[in-house]
Amino acid sequence: REGGQGMIFEHDALAAESEAARKTKKNRGINVVIGNPPYSGESANKGVWILSLLEDYKKEPGGVEKLNEKNPKWINDDYVKFIRYAQLFVERAGSGIVAYINNHSFLDNPTFRGMRWNLLKRFDKIYIIDLHGNAKKKETAPDGSKDENVFDIQQGVSINIFVKYSQDDSHGGTEAQSLAKVYHFDLYGTRDYKYDFLIKHGIDTIKWNKLDITSPQYFLVHKNMGKQTQYEEGFSIQELFTMNSVGIVTARDEFTIHYTKKDVKETIDEFLSIDDETARGRFNLGKDVRDWQVAYARADLRKTYPKGGIFTQINYRPFDKRWTFYTGQSRGFHCYPRPDIMNHFFSGDNFGLIFKRGFTENAASGLITKHIIDFRSWSRPGMQGGDYIAPLYLYEGKKRRPNLDPKIIAKTEQNINLSFVPEKDDKLVMTSEGFKDGSFAPGELTENTFCPLDLLDYIYAVLHSPKYRETYKEFLKIDFPRVPYPASRETFWQLAALGGELRQIHLLEGSGFDKTGAENVSGTILVEKIRYDNGSVFLNDDFCFEGVSPEVWDFFIGGYQPAQKWLKDRKGCMLKPEDIRHYRKIILALSETARVMGEIDSFYQEAPAAHSV
Repeated sequence: REGGQGMIFEHDALAAESEAARKTKKNRGINVVIGNPPYSGESANKGVWILSLLEDYKKEPGGVEKLNEKNPKWINDDYVKFIRYAQLFVERAGSGIVAYINNHSFLDNPTFRGMRWNLLKRFDKIYIIDLHGNAKKKETAPDGSKDENVFDIQQGVSINIFVKYSQDDSHGGTEAQSLAKVYHFDLYGTRDYKYDFLIKHGIDTIKWNKLDITSPQYFLVHKNMGKQTQYEEGFSIQELFTMNSVGIVTARDEFTIHYTKKDVKETIDEFLSIDDETARGRFNLGKDVRDWQVAYARADLRKTYPKGGIFTQINYRPFDKRWTFYTGQSRGFHCYPRPDIMNHFFSGDNFGLIFKRGFTENAASGLITKHIIDFRSWSRPGMQGGDYIAPLYLYEGKKRRPNLDPKIIAKTEQNINLSFVPEKDDKLVMTSEGFKDGSFAPGELTENTFCPLDLLDYIYAVLHSPKYRETYKEFLKIDFPRVPYPASRETFWQLAALGGELRQIHLLEGSGFDKTGAENVSGTILVEKIRYDNGSVFLNDDFCFEGVSPEVWDFFIGGYQPAQKWLKDRKGCMLKPEDIRHYRKIILALSETARVMGEIDSFYQEAPAAHSV
């Protein structure tokens, strides 16, 4: 004070605040971390220090065993690193709060179970507002109304508040008592509604749902797990097929996969005739990445093309077989060709069951193929993980053996009182006329034996049951599908017959498909402007497919609507008569699929207890 007059500031307030903050950091550490960290699955932040910290999240719950995942790369996402980084500071301080809005995938993706367990052990309370808005998963509100993202992104987000009171991580008591208390709230609706809700509500006015956290997944979302014991009595598809893998990753689909064998050959011939940089521009190959480079593809093709590899069809999308040149060399023409699995489709006749881990769509949980598959042959981009394929047989030279787990086979034998044989030809059944071979329909004369294809058909029927999917939808979202053991011989043969019919339908085989034609078509048809109008699918102003029901037009196989997807992929192309015939087969297959699925569910409803669904 000077002359009784007060100075505007007795001292610099900002400087004082800065000094206080410095002393707090030095003596007590950082207690609060707030932010909106970046999301990037292909993170460029690969420092040794932060990756070493992430190792805590790459362990199975319990924090001892390494996470049993073939590809845990999504844990390397930037937002996960920021959560681990903030956790470190709060742990050093002894108490504090981490408050982030970030990608909501970690809440229930199985790959993040170790991360969830670690957070539950290190914090005392966790508050989660799941803002949803995941366009990749096509999220909608529970009543079917529109659900929008709070940001201009496709990835759903959540607000997450992690609270730590003390240094003690044990929390004491049982495992449930030793974990953080978790309070969860789902917020669906339009963006404006979500903004308004968040402005008007605080942590003390939200009607939280307290979660019961359970092993082994430790989900941070509400799950109806009431039928868990019943579901887990079945066998896992992934465990049944002892050899399985995700489909091939080309890294450059437009370059490596084409509609015809001729197109593949012409592409490779031209590629090998020009230099790397010219090829990069000509084929729109983009920048080299770690596991796919123009030089790698050239070196692979020079070594294998044309006689050292295989021109083969590939199950690219539902009912959409295309062509590629398969060399089996990783980091070559294809990025990850998965030769340990795919080679079994080149050695002889085979079937492959396509399935996935964590299936969230309201569609059947499997698909069939006779060919190699793409990483996304059945599920659309944005769905968790890739598509797996399991060959029914494993070839060793010209000989083959079932790709089936003996323990699961033994239990199936016991349940249905039938003996397992590895081949149909081994099915010699004693009749009044002597032994008869296996050239008959499933269940006709097979009272005493069953073979791999019978079991595959049984599984295929179950995976296509709407009632099965509805009953176990929460579990199908989590892991690989589990299928109930057949309760009786009669149950097994009924479902195997229906599954076998579906298998043939999805392979576009059988006499019914011989009747589809390309009548009234001469020359080629341009796919110009696709529209659906009262049962007709128009390709342009002059040509349409008639008699396509709304149910068939909208029908889903995995993550795709084949009646729409097949045409959209060919917009701007000229369809030949064989293409027109193929599309008519797709329409017939979708219609027949709906019919058979109805029969499967009718069968379940007649004897629900016998089927454990």
